[in-house]
Amino acid sequence: MLKIAHRGAKGYEPENTLKSFQKALDLNADGIELDVHLSSDGHLIVIHDETIERTTNGKGLVNTFSLSELKTFLIDGKYQIPTLKEVFDLVDKKCVINIELKGIGTAGKVVSLIEEYIADKNWNYEDFIVSSFDWGLLQETSNLNSNIPIGVLTEEDLDKALAFAELIKAHSIHPDYQLLNAENVKQIQEKGFLVLPWTVDDEEDIQKIKSYHVDGIISDFPDKL
Repeated sequence: MLKIAHRGAKGYEPENTLKSFQKALDLNADGIELDVHLSSDGHLIVIHDETIERTTNGKGLVNTFSLSELKTFLIDGKYQIPTLKEVFDLVDKKCVINIELKGIGTAGKVVSLIEEYIADKNWNYEDFIVSSFDWGLLQETSNLNSNIPIGVLTEEDLDKALAFAELIKAHSIHPDYQLLNAENVKQIQEKGFLVLPWTVDDEEDIQKIKSYHVDGIISDFPDKL
């Protein structure tokens, strides 16, 4: 079962920072999950929200700032917002990188960066999963490069997610863990998809979800899995 660190080891370090991704590697996570938006000058920025106020000392929409402006804002008073490229360089094929597409325009840029690291740095398609709640962005990713593993995120309708996953030949389904039971996990796996639920942090929930024989778990505490 894959242990995937949610926004890095978010339970221990500030989310979506190089520090949290390094912590995930230190805890021997099999993968990290992160979120990307675009800066105003077209760089892939690793941050969850559309705005910067919850996680940094700044205020405003991510896509209204240039990369150099975003780098002036600090997380917890000391960490910069990373670019996706910086995360790739840190991870350096040590674990799978699950990239969640958040904003318009992210699909094409992510595909290009993945292709660059495969062509120039000897990475493999298996080093990545591209996921999103915006299935249009997943369709776009698949259209641009069908070799990239796709993860279909859902928080409400497993049947719809399964139908869409079949349509675009996805790699995995990433459901809210509360949607799962032993029966539907088996059903999804029998159709050829991995089941990677999120975000499972509580000890009791972890044991319950593990008993369904899921293929991996996304958690703020990868060492608990």
